[in-house]
Amino acid sequence: MLIALCGRLVEYRFARRRRRTIGISIDAEGLRVAAPLRAPWREIEGFLRARQRWILAKLDEWAAAPRPALLRGESGESLPLFGAPHCLEVREGARAVSCEPGRLVVVAPRLRALDTLIRWLKSRALDALAPRAAHYAARVARPAPRVALSNARTQWGVCNEDGSIRLSWRLVHLEPALADYVVAHEVAHLLELNHSRRFWSLLASLYPDWRSARERLELAGAALPILKGNTT
Repeated sequence: MLIALCGRLVEYRFARRRRRTIGISIDAEGLRVAAPLRAPWREIEGFLRARQRWILAKLDEWAAAPRPALLRGESGESLPLFGAPHCLEVREGARAVSCEPGRLVVVAPRLRALDTLIRWLKSRALDALAPRAAHYAARVARPAPRVALSNARTQWGVCNEDGSIRLSWRLVHLEPALADYVVAHEVAHLLELNHSRRFWSLLASLYPDWRSARERLELAGAALPILKGNTT
């Protein structure tokens, strides 16, 4: 569908759902609009025009965001580690990875560099994320949750009913402040397994700047490199 916003023609995807309010979301695929089943078009278009400057700014922000690179595990490629870019140096030999300022040295059998790197990144992710989960759990008077890793690219974390937490190992690419937001979000679910007002209030007490972090996470996550080894 199309709508003119500030004299600019904007394409968007539209759906009617069983919901009470009109909602919009913007990501790398563009603008999505969801409306209640019986919401009149004049109300929907008025809602969009009332937010047209914000919508256009977000669309431009996403259009300017870097696209993810596909890594093959070769020397000279670059990937972020805890938010800082690191250049890969790949050598043939027994499996090992060492981290130096601005550089990751990957030693692996022929054609296994990417698998070796992914295993190492997963280990670093768990070492970094588990203590943060324990930290936030202690702040809500809960024991440290069991933390496991997932391969998800878009679902950063999941809190299970048994009190365990699964976090995407790809958080290892992001600056610690953004990974901390994800951890705090999932720890808040230990008490509120929902997205009620009580949940958001609890999250705000753990991570006051969660709104900004959530927006930054969306953009940063969309630009993360794609590593396709045999272990993912």
